[in-house]
Amino acid sequence: MAAIIGERQAQALWRDYLELTKPKVVVLMLITSLVGMFLATRAGVPWRVLVFGNLGIGLCAGGAAVVNHVVDRRIDALMARTHKRPLAQGRVSPMAALSFALILAVSGQALLLGFTNPLTAWLTLASLLGYAVIYTGFLKRATPQNIVIGGLAGAAPPLLGWVAATGHVSAEPLLLVLIIFAWTPPHFWALAIHRKEEYAKADIPMLPVTHGEHYTKVHILLYAFVLLAVSLLPFVIHMSGLLYLACATALGVRFLHWAWVLYRGSQAHAAIGTFKYSIYYLFLLFIALLVDHYLLLSL
Repeated sequence: MAAIIGERQAQALWRDYLELTKPKVVVLMLITSLVGMFLATRAGVPWRVLVFGNLGIGLCAGGAAVVNHVVDRRIDALMARTHKRPLAQGRVSPMAALSFALILAVSGQALLLGFTNPLTAWLTLASLLGYAVIYTGFLKRATPQNIVIGGLAGAAPPLLGWVAATGHVSAEPLLLVLIIFAWTPPHFWALAIHRKEEYAKADIPMLPVTHGEHYTKVHILLYAFVLLAVSLLPFVIHMSGLLYLACATALGVRFLHWAWVLYRGSQAHAAIGTFKYSIYYLFLLFIALLVDHYLLLSL
């Protein structure tokens, strides 16, 4: 019986540490990183760069997520969405979590230096510090534009993937960064509207808390227009073809539809609906980029 209990505790501890890395968020980031790698070359990505490059980026992203849990543990305990997180409930101590974050970050950096190139490692480190230190430690509590300014760190993965495959920065991956940068505010502000009371209780100056829901809905709608325009730029610069153009247009119009429904207040739970669609939007948009890329190569 004691052995069974001990095994259950070990399993729960493993799951707690996995949860600290925000695995669903990291998976979405790695999808954009993978697409960045594949778009960067016509010859194919070397398997070591593909495997260990993405593993290194994922480990660093997971380390940044762990730091986010540590810094936000008081806030997490106050919010219904996050109050069951390991640090909020005391299942993992802050010191143990920070040690885990350090192991992840150092391991990720070592893989990037060993299997990709120094530029990828430096850019990944800058992204890690931007999210874990600048956004989580300062911007999140300092300004209602926190997610706009801090969103650049979360937009970096396609650039990291591109640089891992090529060793240099060019206009194309910066355009992919711009797409995620434009996507981030409407994505998070929709969630912030849905969780407005919780953010207010935690004293976090999210836009709907400081400026009201109507103001936030207007800006979500405006950003949806900006996102549609920016998402068409890969076709404009001949980075992608007609398949991507059709997919980006359809996905962007659907995003505008959700933003309009949210603005009009004509549907219950429109905020969380907009938030959920935004996740599918980014995933499908980058898959469309990838499929279009290989379709063009086959022509």
